[in-house]
Amino acid sequence: MLVLFETAAGYALFKLLDESKLKEIDNLYHEFDTPESAGRVVKLKHFEKFADTTEALAATTAAVEGKVSKSLKKVLKKYVDKELQDKLLVADAKLGSAIKDKFNLQCLSNTAVQELMRCIRSQLDSLITGLPKKEMTAMALGLAHSLSRYKLKFSPDKIDTMIVQAVSLLDDLDKELNNYIMRCREWYGWHFPELGKIITDNVVFVKVVKIIGTRDNTANSDLSDVLPEEIEEKVKEAAEISMGTEISEDDILNIQNLCDQVIEISNYRTQLYDYLKARMMAMAPNLTTLVGDLVGARLISHAGSLINLAKHPASTVQILGAEKALFRALKTKKDTPKYGLIYHAQLVGQSSTKNKGKMSRMLAAKAALATRVDALGEDGNFTLGAEHKAKLEARLRILEEGNIRRISGTAKAKARFEKYQGVSEIQQYPAAADSTLPSSSKRKRTESETVKEELGTTQETPNQKKKKIKKEVDISIKEEPVEENNVEVENVQKKKKKKKQVLIEEVKQEVEVKEETNEVDIEKKKKKKKRSESEAPTEEPTSEKKKKKKKRDVIEAKDE
Repeated sequence: MLVLFETAAGYALFKLLDESKLKEIDNLYHEFDTPESAGRVVKLKHFEKFADTTEALAATTAAVEGKVSKSLKKVLKKYVDKELQDKLLVADAKLGSAIKDKFNLQCLSNTAVQELMRCIRSQLDSLITGLPKKEMTAMALGLAHSLSRYKLKFSPDKIDTMIVQAVSLLDDLDKELNNYIMRCREWYGWHFPELGKIITDNVVFVKVVKIIGTRDNTANSDLSDVLPEEIEEKVKEAAEISMGTEISEDDILNIQNLCDQVIEISNYRTQLYDYLKARMMAMAPNLTTLVGDLVGARLISHAGSLINLAKHPASTVQILGAEKALFRALKTKKDTPKYGLIYHAQLVGQSSTKNKGKMSRMLAAKAALATRVDALGEDGNFTLGAEHKAKLEARLRILEEGNIRRISGTAKAKARFEKYQGVSEIQQYPAAADSTLPSSSKRKRTESETVKEELGTTQETPNQKKKKIKKEVDISIKEEPVEENNVEVENVQKKKKKKKQVLIEEVKQEVEVKEETNEVDIEKKKKKKKRSESEAPTEEPTSEKKKKKKKRDVIEAKDE
């Protein structure tokens, strides 16, 4: 029975001298305590050494995938006899099945074989002669590096260090450009202060300064390549009446050298930005599609690498870059920030102030998914990012329009959304209420109406009473059932007529009595007023006496 043992240096074939040892697994390690005792259990038949690291890598990758390598085929063909050797002990079951299919050789792989392999590994230096320990260690290290690189499928396009460095350099260039342009504007402003107000664009300002030099040359210089005609005319007019001081040629030369530096840096910045866009699309296409190249690069730079960013949950991605505000809020027990670097993404910028928090949360969730696909997926397309962006845009449209419809799946979610996002009814302010002018439609109230208001009468008019009684009569007539016999129907009709007549007569009598009483009351009140006017003294009473008299009149009227 032969044992196939795989090492970093090559393949070793051992002959198992005592097969009964495999049955006693628990005490097998005692047999390998010393090299002499190990030599009594197994004996080296052949050792096939790898020529170089590439051959070792090829053999190892084949073994990992469950295939038989070329070097192993040679060893098995040469040293394994099918007729004499009934079994081959192998550590890997997949490799054993591959050998069985290829050579029709019975292979064995179980716990007893695994224990035997561990014992052989413990005394490997003594069992394999002619191979120093240093050489074995060096070959093992080289193979480990090669295998790791092969497993990662190393690609120069997937190096995120370049993105981190590029975005950091871009930020540094922006700071330097701002400082240089500020210095240039201030320096040249002593000579031609009006130019800074006319031209707001920094790069255009620098180019104009480089062309014209001193303001005396403005009339003769051609600025059509840099400026439109209207602004060019304004610059030339301002140069003629400028309030600036005179400067020497040396000063202008130094200012123009600074302008050259600014133009060069700005050109390099555009070139670097194009490079960053290309690298981001190659390395993280889904993240770039969702949040943009600059925001994506800053997120990767802040996390350290794309893999580190992929490990972060969506809640961390949302507030990445706002760590100070987060810890300050936790310390002071106030509201935590809703967004960090993701605030500068296009989707968050498009949303209104009240929806920015919601949008940043949704975008962070999708960005976390996109980052994981970019970091760990093998496909280099941006379909996932495009789909998620379309969904987020549709959701943003719903939020901005204020349509109250179901956002998530259940009816509970819809009810909750309606509770907090309900649109209030619009109430218009009545503009006519602001008018202080008296309306012409107001008629003068009669004495009878004033008396009624004073007494607070809420009695119904006779016409209203009549209408009410008629309605009651009609309802009572409708409710009475009609019988099938003709005689009974005639009797019922006669009774109804009698009832109607009686009711109408009663109503007429009541109305007449009430009208008479109302007329009598009105006449009495008129007489009382006349008496009070005749009995009153000619002298004008004081305000207090007037009030008392009014109160008495009202009390007497109520008593009557």
